[in-house]
Amino acid sequence: MSIDDATVSALAQRLRRDSLISTTEAGSGHPTTCMSAAELVASLFAREMAIDPHDPNRPGTDHFVLSKGHAAPILWAILKEIGAITNDLKTLRRFDSPLEGHPIPATMPGWVKVATGSLGQGLSASVGMALARRLAGDPGRIYCLMGDGEIAEGSVWEAAEIASCDKLTNLCAIVDVNGLGQSGRTMHGHDIDAICAKWRAFGWNAIGLDGHDVAAIAKAFDEARKTNDRPTVLCARTFKGRGAKLTEDKMGWHGKPLKKGAELDGALADVGDPPVSLTMEPRTRGQAAARPKPPSSTPPAPAYKVGDDVAPREAWGEALVRIGTVDSRIVVLDAEVKNSTFAEKFKDKFPDRFVECFIAEQNMVGAALGFAAEGFVPCASTFGAFFARAFDFIRMAAYSTPPHLILCGTHVGVSIGEDGPSQMALEDLAAMRAILGATVLYPSDGMSASRLVEEAVKTPGIVYLRFGRPKNKVLYGPDETFPIGGSKVLRSSDKDVVTIVAAGVTLHEALIAHARLAESGVAVRVIDAYSVKPLDEATLGRAAAETRGLVTVEDHAAWGGLGEAVAAAVRPQRIELLAVRDIPRSGKPEELLAHHGIDANAIVQAVRRIAK
Repeated sequence: MSIDDATVSALAQRLRRDSLISTTEAGSGHPTTCMSAAELVASLFAREMAIDPHDPNRPGTDHFVLSKGHAAPILWAILKEIGAITNDLKTLRRFDSPLEGHPIPATMPGWVKVATGSLGQGLSASVGMALARRLAGDPGRIYCLMGDGEIAEGSVWEAAEIASCDKLTNLCAIVDVNGLGQSGRTMHGHDIDAICAKWRAFGWNAIGLDGHDVAAIAKAFDEARKTNDRPTVLCARTFKGRGAKLTEDKMGWHGKPLKKGAELDGALADVGDPPVSLTMEPRTRGQAAARPKPPSSTPPAPAYKVGDDVAPREAWGEALVRIGTVDSRIVVLDAEVKNSTFAEKFKDKFPDRFVECFIAEQNMVGAALGFAAEGFVPCASTFGAFFARAFDFIRMAAYSTPPHLILCGTHVGVSIGEDGPSQMALEDLAAMRAILGATVLYPSDGMSASRLVEEAVKTPGIVYLRFGRPKNKVLYGPDETFPIGGSKVLRSSDKDVVTIVAAGVTLHEALIAHARLAESGVAVRVIDAYSVKPLDEATLGRAAAETRGLVTVEDHAAWGGLGEAVAAAVRPQRIELLAVRDIPRSGKPEELLAHHGIDANAIVQAVRRIAK
């Protein structure tokens, strides 16, 4: 059904009115950023996007990502206007309402696929969605609305360059150039030419236009759909607070609702109350192939044997290939370190399901989230240290439940050796443990690493796998299982005086320490705490009760890692936490383990202190 310009313009006024009323009722929110985007949002939903108001997940339909998440009131307003939701808009931001202050999937499933509000992230997720739809054979398009203030974020340009590199013609970005930020004018103000020039430099088709002219908006969207060699961005000149004399293009109104009474009444009088008769018929862009489903068969077993020399990071690539042969949901993203993470094994086997994200970790995590939102199981890998750069994306992904994200950090701790501290992840366990709902796994050999990748694929939410660089002996046979929340007791007796708890490279040091102590008549228990979060509290609690104390040892900073996790969970009478406490430097792995007091000698000394 064709919708004329007058109807779209009237709908835009309705959206302004709804945004003003809902934020005033809430006593908080961002009405003016909604008002600048009213014609853009009205045009998108009423005329441009192929959507089914009753089924946001219908194959062949488009999806909208509100990167400037503080404009949530206008998203709720348009969903109500098209008949997608029936919620009372006056319940905005109430605890008992799904109409959140910033969009999250949990309260608006389907219509919101990724959490937004930390600015600069929506385009990365949109890139992942566009890639996923291309892979799935779904003709639906992705539309991402950003503010001009947020394009100062470097992550926007990470996403822009990969979208151009991959020629994502099914992606259309819209920049609401209202010229005003939170505390001042934006970098370019209303200089549309300067903003378009940036996007063109990144390889996009950039269209400058009047963002309040619905005919111009329709023409721009038509050009975007017909552009078949690059993504398109609409750089739309608008005015913040548009439509109300009190707020239009005025500083001081960011995040500030109007007061009930004269302020609100005057603004509503300016905006008007135009009638809108809008009937939204379901629209699609054509047939879409079915999304991949969980496999009906299990992957082949790892080929490792006890005693083989295998680096856990090698097992990452091998496991991806094994699992990928039976599970077409698996896609792998890598930050241009695929020959170090061994993700290249998957690329060689399944090039169509591999995404090279180059050295842009923020966009890699954001794009992985976009894949997850489309029903795939993304596996993203880089050096563990470099996930710190993407931490805000990981944090926001946790609020995007139920998408499933697997992150693999390699080259962790001082055991990487000569590369030095810039490459040594020493904070990653603490960071990932702090992510709400995350699972954190730290395997010690090739077999446990390979099997834990299988477990990660079965585990919802964010799963972080910490994989060491050095080769070490395979400790486990192919029949060993590694359930999430479990551990392995590798050495024990009824005479154990102390328990050693370790994971990763330090587990091998713990086994050496065990042998040395046994020679001198000191019996100790050794536990492989491969599941750092959740922790095997039952096994650790028994060990604490049956021995005089615990020694935890980890190739990680002393703060927030395995030792503190064990201490908080078990609360033993005595515990020594062996971990990295000083800034490291280059050196051989064995030199660094010794210098930082996390090698076998240090473990023996700690055990003897407790045993006395």
